[in-house]
Amino acid sequence: MATISFYKYQGTGNDFVMIDNRDQRFDKSNLSLISHLCDRRFGIGADGVILIEESASSDFEMIYFNPDGSQSLCGNGSRCAVMFACFLQIIEDETAFMAIDGEHTARIDGDLVHLKMHDVESYEEIGEDYLIDTGSPHYIKYVESIDTIDPIAEGRSIRYSERFSEKGVNVNFLEKVNTNTLNIRTYERGVEGETLSCGTGCTAAALSLGLQQELASVNLQAQGGLLRVDFKKENGRFSNIYLIGPAKAVFQGQIEV
Repeated sequence: MATISFYKYQGTGNDFVMIDNRDQRFDKSNLSLISHLCDRRFGIGADGVILIEESASSDFEMIYFNPDGSQSLCGNGSRCAVMFACFLQIIEDETAFMAIDGEHTARIDGDLVHLKMHDVESYEEIGEDYLIDTGSPHYIKYVESIDTIDPIAEGRSIRYSERFSEKGVNVNFLEKVNTNTLNIRTYERGVEGETLSCGTGCTAAALSLGLQQELASVNLQAQGGLLRVDFKKENGRFSNIYLIGPAKAVFQGQIEV
């Protein structure tokens, strides 16, 4: 038996097991252990596991795992990682850190983390829907009401469709509230179910609204709370993209595995 020390963080209901792995004691090749930690009945319970490790070129490296052991960029997870790194005294209120898609910068303002996302230069229109990659691929679908859909059933039908079945895709359902506000529900690949919030999904959703009208900021009401995405659009290209929202510690503990 081994004992693992961990912290639990959440960003608008998107929750993560956080582990300080600068000593490389955690075996990140053990994908069954990742799944066990995420299990809400037999483990700790989370939407993903995040390791904080040393980086030669940045303040730290964030390594993110979905519950099934797959890896991707996680926007809310990145914001939580920034707050966790601050708690570990690796950083103060500004940082540059490495993620699976390269370096990101971020700053902390109270309980809010402003995370700079990579520029988005291309997207695909699929009928009235959009496919936008914001570090993870997102299928964007506008609906009349997010309260009358079944996000798991409808999300799975798209995620496991012929085109996306091999690598998967996240599916975001959007309801327009006003010119710059969206309600959003998300089916997340790797979790293979609905999550209360998805940072890269909210970013993709905001950009999809930006494609339809001239905007520089979009508010997104997820099931777990409110996020904001700021951006600059020029000639169909998005830059200066910031995902902004809270990241909070929930508890800390140890687990024997």
